[in-house]
Order: sequence, then structure tokens, then C-alpha cells
Amino acid sequence: MPAQQHLEQVLVSDLRPTQMTVGAAEVAFKRAQWAQLKSKARARLLLSHWFPAVKGPKGRFFIVDHHHLGQALVHEEVESVWVMQLADLSELEPTMFWRVMEFHHWAHPYNEKGLRCEFSAIPRQLTRLKDDPYRSLAGEVRKAGGYAKDAAPYAEFLWADFFRPLFRKTDLRSDGGQGLPESVVVDAVTMARSPKAQFLPGWSGVSAVLHKPA
Repeated sequence: MPAQQHLEQVLVSDLRPTQMTVGAAEVAFKRAQWAQLKSKARARLLLSHWFPAVKGPKGRFFIVDHHHLGQALVHEEVESVWVMQLADLSELEPTMFWRVMEFHHWAHPYNEKGLRCEFSAIPRQLTRLKDDPYRSLAGEVRKAGGYAKDAAPYAEFLWADFFRPLFRKTDLRSDGGQGLPESVVVDAVTMARSPKAQFLPGWSGVSAVLHKPA
């Protein structure tokens, strides 16, 4: 079923998301990184950061990763990016398309509260993805070494759901309005390494199981 992978240049504004949220703090971080790059470095970044995508109904490309970068590039008025086609499902009608996408773990229809929604609720533009601060927290915890990056699709959303009942949303607001409070990230790293998180992808803590001496 998967088509032979190839690259195609696509307008950023035409990319379709396969999830409902992003972490706004992470998008802001990527915009800040972009702002510091000179033109040649920006060109190299775009050449090396392909957007894995599936060709869907009406020939549109639905990206399955790099949503944060994509939204950042839209805000930075970047015109086009390179897409790596994973499969061609353009012959499927929308209902079957989304069912196949979910079967391959290429879609994540969960909102900013962590609740499952209909596929029709997934926005059609990257700019309409809502902020989930717990997704930002999950990203910061991984960067801080709280858990290892995992190849499983949407793994950081699972970590976001782990943190959701442990922190109030107001706890995730920094005084400066950008980023997350350092104390919250430190506490979250400790929680990520605890045995309670051992079933999550990339867990790198220490098991609480003790072995009695022989």
C-alpha cells in the first residue's frame, strides 16, 4: 500500500494537520531559532527537515510530524517546504481515509483537554491548531532528560496526558509569558523518572521493585 517515498515541494499554507493541538511554547522556541538564522542556514534547515506526509483526498498532503515547525514557519511567512510522501491514499473517500490514517498511527484526534474527538474536528490549517500547555511541558521534560525520545507516533502527547492531572494549567504560565516556569519543569522531570511513568514510551527512570538479597 505505501507508495515509494519521494520528495515534493509544497506550499506551507497547503499542508493539512493530522492532530488538533501544539505546544505554543515549543512553537515560540522554533520561531526564535528561525529568527537567529541567516538566509543560507535557513535554506539548509528547510532542505534537511522534510515533512513526512500522506497524500489524501483531493491530492492534499496531510503531515504526520513537525506540526510545531510547520506552524512556526507559517508565522514566519515561509512560502514552501519539502514533503516526504509516505503513502498515497488520495483515492479514498474522507471517512475511509481517516480510518486508514488511524490504523497506521498517522492521526491523533485529541483536543487540548486530552479528549477524543471526531476526525472532522481536526483543523484544516496549521494556524488553527490550539495550544496545549501540557504538550509544551512534555517537550521541555524530554529536552531536560526526563525521558528519551521515542519513535512511536505522538508519544509526547501521551506524556502530556500523564502530566495533565498532576499540574494545574495556571502552574504552567510563566511571568514573562514565554516558556514554562523552570520549577515546574524540574518537578515534572522527577515525576517522569518515577515508577508511575514506567509504562510510557521513552521512560528512563528507576524501577521501584526491590530484590531481596539471597
